[in-house]
This record gives sequence, structure tokens and C-alpha cells, in this order.
Amino acid sequence: MSKVMVIGAHGHVGRILVPKLADAGHDVVASFRDVEQFSTVEHLDHVECRKFNALDDEETMVSSFKNSEADAIVFTAGAGGASDKLTVGIDLDGAVKTMDAAKKAGIKRYVMVSAAGADDPTTWENSGLYVYYVMKHYADRILQGTDLDYTIVRPTMLSNDAETSHVSTDFNLGEGGYSIPRADVANFVTAVIDQPKTFGKIYPITSGGEAIKDVL
Repeated sequence: MSKVMVIGAHGHVGRILVPKLADAGHDVVASFRDVEQFSTVEHLDHVECRKFNALDDEETMVSSFKNSEADAIVFTAGAGGASDKLTVGIDLDGAVKTMDAAKKAGIKRYVMVSAAGADDPTTWENSGLYVYYVMKHYADRILQGTDLDYTIVRPTMLSNDAETSHVSTDFNLGEGGYSIPRADVANFVTAVIDQPKTFGKIYPITSGGEAIKDVL
């Protein structure tokens, strides 16, 4: 089992992911930009809370990573469409800083929650989230150029539907209409954390009929 630092623990996926990781036997460092957000998970066993901001400088991140004693990072932070400036600052610049900080802190395992279509520029223009997809695209590309033991998870549109623990990795995004429960994204990330065979791999996922354990 790992000690996992979740960057973006207050996000819609992050707040589901933290208890799932803890339930799976991992120790979890849940990071929040505001201490008032600690109350969402501080009652959970095997979870500690830490203040962390993706807009911080790299050396602050290095110190935070070292102090956390984590051996794995999950990046699921995002600007949530607040502004283009924040999207650049968090989804690209913040992500890249955490990659560099992880290397300096001696953390090799890194899981990125990205977005389906981040590798396909033909889908960006009509998405309504052009800047978001550009940032995800280049963050993913930079991560692939590191020597981190990375896994990139690319979910389709996120929903609050009930989890199924089943996904599909074989779909044509251009057909539209694809979505996946946030809880199943969290299930997928939890499943890949301790799986060396997922290192260096990218998984586009949407709702489907294949058990996550079988996909992996």
C-alpha cells in the first residue's frame, strides 16, 4: 500500500477519491487550498489534511511533498472553468510544477486525472472548453516526457450518477454523448495506484460494461 497525496482533494472527484483510497488501505494526505475545507475528510481514518495550493511556487511544493512523506501523487486539481487565467495557472502550470516538485522530493509515482479528448485537437473547438483542453493536452505531454512512473486517466464528461465499477476504454469521442460517474473515475484511480503495469500508460475511460479490474 502507498501513502498517497491527493492534490485537489476538495474537487468533485477528489472528495470521492480520498475516502476510497483510505478504504483500500492507503494512507492519504488530502491537500486543500483552504484549511476550512479540512472538515470534509478530517474525520476519516488514515487521512491527514494539508494546506496546498497549485499556484504556489515549486520550492514550496517540494517542501510540502517531503514533509508529507508521500510516495505517490494524484493530481486531480482544476480551475473548474473559473477563468482562463486560473485554468492556465492550475491545469497546466500548477500541474507541471507538481511534476518537477515530485522529482525533487523523490516521489516517482504520479497519477494525472486528465480529460478524454486531450489528445485530439479536432474536438477542442466545439467543446466550449478550448483553453481547458489545450492546458490538459500540454500537461499530459510534459508528464509523458518525465521519468516519473506516471499513469494518465482521461475520463469523458463527469456525472453524479451512481457508481458501477465498470468502464469502457474503447469508444469514439466524436460520436458524443459519453459520460462517466465521478465515483467510477475515483474507483479507477484507486485501482491503478499500486499497479506497476499501468506505469507509462494512458487510459481514456467512459461508462461501460467492463469491470475495472479486468481493464487493468
